Amino acid sequence: MLPLICTSLIVISATFVGFGWAQIIKGNREKHQKLMLIGAACALLFFILYVCRTIFVGNTSFAEDAPIWIRDAYFIFLIFHILLATVSGIFGIVTILHAFNKRFAKHKKIGRWTAIMWLTTAPTGVLVYLLLYVFYPGGETKPVIDVILGG
Repeated sequence: MLPLICTSLIVISATFVGFGWAQIIKGNREKHQKLMLIGAACALLFFILYVCRTIFVGNTSFAEDAPIWIRDAYFIFLIFHILLATVSGIFGIVTILHAFNKRFAKHKKIGRWTAIMWLTTAPTGVLVYLLLYVFYPGGETKPVIDVILGG
């Protein structure tokens, strides 16, 4: 259930970012700010849940009975998704900091790229979820905490 909740939070986050971007294009700064902050809060909640899940539950391994070419494609796609999500998250923090510090020219310049990356990251996250939990249900999990403690 937790992977579905996490994936839903990313979709919700991207939805708010998309609507927030539309509002700033219309010149509606207040709505833009509210929508973007809700989108950022959803992304932060996702990140907290994801990290906790990874530490205490573990990550699900990809189905071992899936065809090798699908496994290889999944891992390549997963690496792309992780890199894109990481860069998007960093850009998101920088973009928000520019806004809070009233550096609106920098915020506007980087914000466009941040939004595009986030609106690309969300669908890739959904595809990772579908591949891992729907199309090719994953294998076992092992909590990182157990790995660290030798369990």
